[in-house]
Amino acid sequence: MVKTLDPTDFSLFGGADSPSPPSSTSSPPSDGTEESSDEVAPSSTTEASLRKRSVPGAIKKDNSGKLGGGTEDDDEHSRVYGLEQTDFLWVMTEEPHRSRRLEILKAHPEITKLMGYTRTTKYLVFAVVSLQIITALLLRNTHPFSWKFVLAAYVIGGTANQNLFLAIHEITHNLAFKGVMKNRLLAMTANLGIGVPYSVVFKKYHIEHHKRMGEDMVDTDMPCKFEAMCLNNVAGKTFFAIFQILFYALRPGFIRSQGAFTRYHALNYLVVLSFNYALVKGSGSWYPVIYLLMSSFMAGSLHPLAGHFIAEHYAFEEGGLQETYSYYGWLNVFAYNVGYHNEHHDFPNIPWTRLKAVKDLAPEFYSHLVTHESWPYVTYRFITDPKVGMFSRVRRENKGD
Repeated sequence: MVKTLDPTDFSLFGGADSPSPPSSTSSPPSDGTEESSDEVAPSSTTEASLRKRSVPGAIKKDNSGKLGGGTEDDDEHSRVYGLEQTDFLWVMTEEPHRSRRLEILKAHPEITKLMGYTRTTKYLVFAVVSLQIITALLLRNTHPFSWKFVLAAYVIGGTANQNLFLAIHEITHNLAFKGVMKNRLLAMTANLGIGVPYSVVFKKYHIEHHKRMGEDMVDTDMPCKFEAMCLNNVAGKTFFAIFQILFYALRPGFIRSQGAFTRYHALNYLVVLSFNYALVKGSGSWYPVIYLLMSSFMAGSLHPLAGHFIAEHYAFEEGGLQETYSYYGWLNVFAYNVGYHNEHHDFPNIPWTRLKAVKDLAPEFYSHLVTHESWPYVTYRFITDPKVGMFSRVRRENKGD
């Protein structure tokens, strides 16, 4: 029997909107937000099972567009990567993190002690938002096209706002406070430094990315086929890398609606837009708001930290069909340890301050996986390597809602 926390804690810390326990008739999600107490983990953690899990069977679409035929072994020598691809890497297996989570819980039940929230996040959010406000006000009389303004937006603002993006990512999983509403409000506070209200809408899309990773027309972290077809060349990949923040912002609206506009969306808009208005009125200039917006663009463009967007889930040739890649380098200091991405997907209810401990407690589950050594190099390689392209993502059929 797998030792788990109370279902309330799994639900809350994983990012659910309510601490209520799940319905007994619903199937357990695959993002780690809730685990059935009577679910039995696989009995083996042998090297063979690890290899099988990390490289799932690939399948191809036939002429009718249906999935079928061709296992990973059959396709091993014929599979193409990068610019030669004309479709995504389709698989029939479930996403790998749920099964690995259950195996780790069985082998290391003490890992449940790492679950919960951390008080550190709120202090960092207040510090970085304050840094952005101070910098924006100091630049109120500096023209946005001046070298000083652009340099500040790239070096200070780009780093700060990537940090705030990832703070919102962390808070989305309810890992800053025990209560849902406090996490929502802190996410909106982090959103102040970004200039565009998005923390509420991001939560729904991101939790779905965990629960239904790689699912066609559901996981909006993945490019759609039209994007991939248009941008699957060096020029297109360069364009994507420069403007990827816009693709991540606009893609969900074209692919998947998240339902009604709620009072939380309205509050998010009210808080951020009112703050922008106060900045303009208080400083007597639009430049502080332009600084915040330029910082957000820089953070998601050719910035050293922006490499994590591509590094996390694009399939590189040496990784086969490995879906998630970790990075253990020093840039994690600025990025809420998001580089520990396999660990995060395995346990989205463990905060950033304890992700390294996951790897240390269960090294046999992570040491065989391919990792990245540098986020900037990932961006460079994504653009220049013909073996990496817009289609280099593992994809699954849409299971329906």
